[in-house]
Amino acid sequence: MLKKQHKESPALDLSRRERQIMDILFRTRELSARGVLARLPDPPSYSAVRALLAKLLDKGRVKFRRDGRRYLYRPADDPDAARSSALRHLVRTFFGDSPARAANALLGLRDEPLSAAEARELKELIERLEREAHDE
Repeated sequence: MLKKQHKESPALDLSRRERQIMDILFRTRELSARGVLARLPDPPSYSAVRALLAKLLDKGRVKFRRDGRRYLYRPADDPDAARSSALRHLVRTFFGDSPARAANALLGLRDEPLSAAEARELKELIERLEREAHDE
């Protein structure tokens, strides 16, 4: 089976503030500049938020639509694609490109045991991956 080629994480080309804005937009789906400003920790000025949104537009990271006199901003990337890219980067950077090590670390963070449904889901995934590895 051929390994898929993955782009480098797009979050790497973003400043801290730009990442904060993207996090807010992914959580809320769509917001005005004032809405972004209201959710930023230690917020800069309104004009600084507008400038950051303009930079994110230039980078192709956000899109906008007009709603009357205001602009509503949303992530340009599909949330699933962004999630996959971020996870690939995390696994490669912190877990030696080992999904098993990353899964073990995530499971170790839990305060409660897995539910029966979660355990069944993980078991089915492992069984599917074992079958695929056997078929190679």
